[in-house]
Amino acid sequence: MATPAGLERWVQDELHSVLGLSERHVAQFLIGTAQRCASAEEFVQRLRDTDTLDVSGPARDFALRLWNKVPRKVVVEKPARAAEREARALLEKNRSYKLLEDSEDSNEETVDRAGSSLQKKRKKRKHLRKKHQEEEEEEEEEASEKGKRKTGGSNQQTGKPESEDEWERTERERLQDLEERDAFAERVRQRDKDRTRNVLERSDKKAYEEAQKRLKMAEEDRKAMVPELRKKSRREYLAKREREKLEDLEAELADEEFLFGDVELSRHEQRELKYKRRVRDLAREYRAAGEQEKLEATNRYHMPKETRGQPARSVDLVEEESGAPGEEQRRWEEARLGAASLKFGARDAASQEPKYQLVLEEEETIEFVRATQLQGDEEPSAPSPSTQAQQKESIQAVRRSLPVFPFREELLAAIANHQVLIIEGETGSGKTTQIPQYLFEEGYTRKGVKIACTQPRRVAAMSVAARVAREMVPIALRFPSGNTSPLSVTSGPLDQVGYSIRFEDCTSERTVLRYMTDGMLLREFLSEPDLASYSVVMVDEAHERTLHTDILFGLIKDVARFRPELKVLVASATLDTARFSTFFDDAPVFRIPGRRFPVDIFYTKAPEADYLEACVVSVLQIHVTQPPGDILVFLTGQEEIEAACEMLQDRCRRLGSKIRELLVLPIYANLPSDMQARIFQPTPPGARKVVVATNIAETSLTIEGIIYVLDPGFCKQKSYNPRTGMESLTVTPCSKASANQRAGRAGRVAAGKCFRLYTAWAYQHELEETTVPEIQRTSLGNVVLLLKSLGIHDLMHFDFLDPPPYETLLLALEQLYALGALNHLGELTTSGRKMAELPVDPMLSKMILASEKYSCSEEILTVAAMLSVNNSIFYRPKDKVVHADNARVNFFLPGGDHLVLLNVYTQWAESGYSSQWCYENFVQFRSMRRARDVREQLEGLLERVEVGLSSCQGDYIRVRKAITAGYFYHTARLTRSGYRTVKQQQTVFIHPNSSLFEQQPRWLLYHELVLTTKEFMRQVLEIESSWLLEVAPHYYKAKELEDPHSKKMPKKIGKTREELG
Repeated sequence: MATPAGLERWVQDELHSVLGLSERHVAQFLIGTAQRCASAEEFVQRLRDTDTLDVSGPARDFALRLWNKVPRKVVVEKPARAAEREARALLEKNRSYKLLEDSEDSNEETVDRAGSSLQKKRKKRKHLRKKHQEEEEEEEEEASEKGKRKTGGSNQQTGKPESEDEWERTERERLQDLEERDAFAERVRQRDKDRTRNVLERSDKKAYEEAQKRLKMAEEDRKAMVPELRKKSRREYLAKREREKLEDLEAELADEEFLFGDVELSRHEQRELKYKRRVRDLAREYRAAGEQEKLEATNRYHMPKETRGQPARSVDLVEEESGAPGEEQRRWEEARLGAASLKFGARDAASQEPKYQLVLEEEETIEFVRATQLQGDEEPSAPSPSTQAQQKESIQAVRRSLPVFPFREELLAAIANHQVLIIEGETGSGKTTQIPQYLFEEGYTRKGVKIACTQPRRVAAMSVAARVAREMVPIALRFPSGNTSPLSVTSGPLDQVGYSIRFEDCTSERTVLRYMTDGMLLREFLSEPDLASYSVVMVDEAHERTLHTDILFGLIKDVARFRPELKVLVASATLDTARFSTFFDDAPVFRIPGRRFPVDIFYTKAPEADYLEACVVSVLQIHVTQPPGDILVFLTGQEEIEAACEMLQDRCRRLGSKIRELLVLPIYANLPSDMQARIFQPTPPGARKVVVATNIAETSLTIEGIIYVLDPGFCKQKSYNPRTGMESLTVTPCSKASANQRAGRAGRVAAGKCFRLYTAWAYQHELEETTVPEIQRTSLGNVVLLLKSLGIHDLMHFDFLDPPPYETLLLALEQLYALGALNHLGELTTSGRKMAELPVDPMLSKMILASEKYSCSEEILTVAAMLSVNNSIFYRPKDKVVHADNARVNFFLPGGDHLVLLNVYTQWAESGYSSQWCYENFVQFRSMRRARDVREQLEGLLERVEVGLSSCQGDYIRVRKAITAGYFYHTARLTRSGYRTVKQQQTVFIHPNSSLFEQQPRWLLYHELVLTTKEFMRQVLEIESSWLLEVAPHYYKAKELEDPHSKKMPKKIGKTREELG
């Protein structure tokens, strides 16, 4: 037999003669494959399946000779293992011998002893026959069962082996579960169909009830307003009548004096004339008294009104009239104050020097070096933002000025001629807002079909939908509901444009343009796998390569093959368009011209140690030294943004009037919608706006007026370790593609500047070309469950643009199997189908479904909603840290952090969802309001998954068991060296904000592992080890859960020193 080295050389020589090439790794692969194959034919078949060789002719002979030459290990069984195997075989054989009841017991009393002995011989033969049948192969089991049925009915019942009974029972349960799963999916589909109606049909009962409700509310408002309107109208009428009567009386007296002044009047006429003059004088005195009272009311002192919580009203003293009441008093007070204050310098110094003056020390400034310029398609001599704001261009004029507008006809023609089209355009070219409107105008929404446009972020979907709704007002008047014939407008443009994000659906049955997150479109596949209600699907911002975007690519590519009428548009910035085109079967690429104005790129001379401090200094430096224009600062997360905003506001307060007004506005995903909308408001005259944002402002949002961009070169990326199951959100350098996207934000309205807080050498040598796709660095549990729900079982060969790591995919399948979402064959179970309907993590959905068993679904819904707001319940102001900590401690309950969250929500609900209660207890009202919205959404989905509402009435043991049923995967135990996870034996720590931080119970369950300074467990819950065996006997063994510290020493009598010798 040849040595390994000699065999490898022989394979290389043969490969060279057969294929004309020789490679060491190929030879090793062929040798290893041959060693694993049991026969030569199996080896040939495996080569044919893997397309390693064209197994025909010489290649086949080479494969057969290779299999014969490969050495194989002879498996030598250990004596202990052989003894164990023989004992197990003997035990199975003994189990197969069972006592068989005599089927002829009823005849034993009527036969003699000879008949009885003959019957015993027959029974003995039955045993021999049974023993012989059990030794046959599995293919002959059915024939043996028929033989047993012939020998007697009792033998049929007791003659099956135990293993066969267990297999049949498991298979029967699996088939029954599949039937229940399909029935549940059909019921869900039918309910969705019943709730959906055609837009072109008449209104259904629900719409009729809503219309009646609106009419009733309008009637009530009218009834409440009519009395007040009557009073107001009556007062106006009486005042008008008074003026007219007085004018008539004065005219009548003037006529009488002119006509009958020289005529002697009778006594009655004199008395009547005297009465009219008296009435006229009284009316004049009454009017004069009213005017005098109004004049005195302006000079009279009034008690000030309550203004706490209301913004102070700014009074522009310049606009007051010189003769206004109180003006003389105000001037006198100003003169006295001016005389009392001490002043230096000349009186005309203010007119000689600039109004705002701030001198920065040289060591406080950051030196930038201009390196490159991003070219634009317009001259840099553009009007300033303030001039553009004064022009107040109409929305339609702005639409016509976008780069995509001149290519409208060519774009529509390309869409009509090709099913899949890749659209390449710079951020700000108008592809997100204009292309769906062009399709709407072209008639792609006829017959009730819709246009879907996906966004990677929630804020982008909301803001873009609002923008398009404002732009579509003229379009809606011309083409309501996508029809090209002028009809009466029954619904406004806000009904035709809507957005759909997680836990928030702002659409109606009349919505034809739907902006949604890519995750929401994935969930649409559950109820509508072929997307039949959509005529166009536009995947926007595809270059960001989020997890859901990559999954959408594979699904939409499959749907487009059997739906030729479906139009697929993939919109991206100038990144990876060639890869997208190749993935979609060489789809054509339509390019839209990019940046409107040039952008100058500046780098620092030396690296900055603290980029957060450098950002604050650079903002003030730009504010003092650069012409007017708003600033956009990119930071990594909410904590950095809030810290930077606080530092900027503090320094602006200290500088006072030395600098112009600086508006500091944050923007991140967890910010409330009303505060997010502030960044889109125009900048007041004489001020400058600073928007401090995460990478959400790279591509998803367009903020008008941005001239300067500050890029520290960092972003937060989520990474996932499949071996430990730990997700970490770490600050990492951004890619070159992201840096260029950030720089492009400065060239939207005028020639801009981008200041990068790193060196040009770092940009060239330390930054990656593109960002790693999210699918390769995140957990895939939710995605695998969704794909399984869609009937995609072969995940290894799913058409991914970039396939995820094999280990991560296997871990996701293992986790879903442990949760009961998949059976042993990898098929979706009924529980897994219900879990797929809930838009939360699989473990969280398993917890919600398990709450029905423990009768605590209302409490579990609250816990799930509070866990969904990303640990932003409590806040700690720096000036009230002690009070905030005491308020948080007051919510603590024995058992863990999940019960603390439940207690917070319960008390807030008892207070009537009060914002004042949140303020007093240092709880964030916006987070609680979002938790309430999430809870309402989940409560509505419980009916969809056929789970009833129930309450445990304060029995928190059941709540903790239900949480354990979903998160048994995340458990840790206390050892001598601290906490370690049960399965991976990884050292972890309780988060300092936890209610169990100082208690340290023996067994813990955690919501998530977060890697910051240590491996912290967030949201921990105290459990008992017996619960793990109760909720997950298939995952844990009793030996794993034994407590080594509870074992006692064996009770043996010790030996004395003399006995030990």
